[in-house]
Amino acid sequence: MARLPSVLDLDDLPLAELCAARLDGEVMPIGAGWCPIDEPDLPSLRAASVSPRLPPPFVVERRSAAWVHGALPAPPPVAECCVPHSARVAIRSLPAGMLLREVAIEAADIVVIGGIRCTTVHRTVYDLVRDADPARDAVDIVAALLTSDRSAGHAVRARLERAHRLPHKAAALARLTSAEIVAAGPPSVVAARPRVADQPSLTR
Repeated sequence: MARLPSVLDLDDLPLAELCAARLDGEVMPIGAGWCPIDEPDLPSLRAASVSPRLPPPFVVERRSAAWVHGALPAPPPVAECCVPHSARVAIRSLPAGMLLREVAIEAADIVVIGGIRCTTVHRTVYDLVRDADPARDAVDIVAALLTSDRSAGHAVRARLERAHRLPHKAAALARLTSAEIVAAGPPSVVAARPRVADQPSLTR
């Protein structure tokens, strides 16, 4: 018998069977799918759960990517993905419950995690600090990413400063500075900030 994937969806098992398995303590919901309760909580599992069977050219980005990289304790309620401007994606191929953008993105901005294309930590930071919506303040998320990858702050700052005619450039640099201050805060403050790696899968 073929082994079921780590993240299950309705193509694998009927909803009634998944719900029954959850009540029996065998599986738990994670992102857009379900996984066995004893499945190791790894970036590959989180990437697969953003949208099971996510095909190219879709790329997990922004808050969904931050969750994959361990900077959020739970996935955002709506999966955030992007496709390159050059890609031609039919609306009917868009998975349900997904926010999709067309963006300029290079191969160096993409990493494959568990077979799923995801923006790198550097690109994720770059995207989050450029989000102009004040209701989606991402300083703490970016700070968590910078804590896990100390080189990201310098790399993203250089990328922003090189960009010409970049909308909201000054605000992006200000957000990055704020995140760097939070990430470099007193050890007691940094230690108190919840980290995904410190939490058991059952809490997500």
